[in-house]
Amino acid sequence: MRAILSVPAGFQTGTARTVYDLGSVTHQFPSMSHQHHHVAVLGASPKPARYANQCIRLLQRYDYRITPIHPKFDEIEALPVSHSLAEVTDPVDTLTLYVGPRLLEPQTEAIVDLRPGRVIFNPGTESRAVQARLDEAGIEWLEACTLVMLKTDQF
Repeated sequence: MRAILSVPAGFQTGTARTVYDLGSVTHQFPSMSHQHHHVAVLGASPKPARYANQCIRLLQRYDYRITPIHPKFDEIEALPVSHSLAEVTDPVDTLTLYVGPRLLEPQTEAIVDLRPGRVIFNPGTESRAVQARLDEAGIEWLEACTLVMLKTDQF
């Protein structure tokens, strides 16, 4: 069930509808909608400098259906926030993680109960304990950067 993503620098594909400058990377966004793909962002943040917030904004540009998850906030980037994994009622295609192992490991069974199609461990969130439990549950997981995956059409 494990996969590690390796992406060549500057890789781009897709039919453009808008161009977004991400520092040294200029990416062309595909013209199709991804509303059918539900992404839950565990550790969502309202702070624009945080990677979790950058992820939400990039997912919005791609037109994904997004559920931010954070225990203290009610809205992030104009999206309603679920305060826990248990509050997410719609099926989740991708759960992307932005919390470290100390906060993540107590939520292991809630992740398994959510039954996401896959779980992305962004850098700094890796947990062998959670990954082993996902393997037992038959849930696909990978260690990758959601931002890189989106920018290189590998999401």
